[in-house]
Amino acid sequence: MELSNRMTPLLFKDAFWGRDFTSREGYDTLIDRLKDGRQICKDVQELIKMRAQAEEQYGKELVLIAHKARGLKEIGTLRASFDQLKAHIENIGNFHIHLSNVLEEEVKRIEIFQDKQKAQRKKFESIMEKLMKTKSSWYKKTMESKKNSKQRCQEATEAENLAAKMSATSSTPKIIEKAYQKVQHCKQTAAESESLYLGNIVHLENVRQDWIGTHQSTCEVFQQLESDRISFLRCVLWDHCNHFSMQCVKDDEIYEDVRKGLEKCEISTDNNLFIQTKSTSSSPPEPVMFRNYSVLLEESQGSPSNLSTLGRASVSESLSIIHRVGSNSSLTDGNPYSESTRNSSGSLNCSNTSGFQQTSSRASVALNDSYRVAYEYMAQNTDELTLLRGEVVQLMEQGDDGWWTVERDGEVGLVPGNYLAQI
Repeated sequence: MELSNRMTPLLFKDAFWGRDFTSREGYDTLIDRLKDGRQICKDVQELIKMRAQAEEQYGKELVLIAHKARGLKEIGTLRASFDQLKAHIENIGNFHIHLSNVLEEEVKRIEIFQDKQKAQRKKFESIMEKLMKTKSSWYKKTMESKKNSKQRCQEATEAENLAAKMSATSSTPKIIEKAYQKVQHCKQTAAESESLYLGNIVHLENVRQDWIGTHQSTCEVFQQLESDRISFLRCVLWDHCNHFSMQCVKDDEIYEDVRKGLEKCEISTDNNLFIQTKSTSSSPPEPVMFRNYSVLLEESQGSPSNLSTLGRASVSESLSIIHRVGSNSSLTDGNPYSESTRNSSGSLNCSNTSGFQQTSSRASVALNDSYRVAYEYMAQNTDELTLLRGEVVQLMEQGDDGWWTVERDGEVGLVPGNYLAQI
């Protein structure tokens, strides 16, 4: 039963009549409904308008965020993923700004729809108001003529009864004649009032029929306006939801694209790129050599031409000291140099240098043996040989000053002996 009532369309023209002849109850109920519908349109319009403003502000904020997020220091695949994210955030911001424009168009559509309905509603309201005023006016005239007709009929009846009573009594003929003349006058007045009353009734009925037809037409128009309003607002809200649903889908697709980009982000690729583009050196810096400047200066004053030889001798002396100290301290960091022994005055103690050289010269080393370069060495003079760590050389001559003559791939030169390790 409830389903049947819900599916059967009811009509305004069958449900909104007044209980009395001049009642406006049904019509006013319809007018109130149309006013409520107009207010609902305004509420929806305001909702979409505020949402459009929010979307525009949100979109502009996203674009601003994308521009402010720099990330210029990053490189490689992570930089690409970050740039992609910024670009997509800006795209999403632009989408929301575009959505704001779409919502503004919806606001204009609602406004146009309201103006169209208002014009049609005002047209029928004007007709109905005029007819209801005419109906009320003629109803008032008819009721007055009815009252007057009733009163004149009563007066005619009373005059006739009085004349009959006077005829039955011993009244003079002149009095009786006068009484009947009054009866005739009252009857004529009653007939005229009755005729006026009947004419008003007929005219009022014509007005009523015209009002009934117009009221039915107005009810049909008002019902159609309500149907159009409900259908229009339903479509507007439906489209409103579709817009945001599509926006969510777009956002998700964009973020999924970013996630796919992040899957291509490789740690080793980025580290390799950093090394390839920003590498500074493939080997550690050379050791700081000890030079005994007091000896160098004294010797150089005596024989300036031997400065380079004396310099090499002081280097050899320092290498011998470092080699002896390094062998006694069991270095574990792979560097042949350690902190030199210093005396109480802070100067390097070289009192046992000659002993170290004698020990080194007494070491039994076989010539033409193969040695592996343990530490990289860059040649300082033309008679020296540059060594790279891991190279293999042949020993040609062992000098007592710590400098050995070696051969590598046909090249012969001097190198520090403690830079070599016998194979």
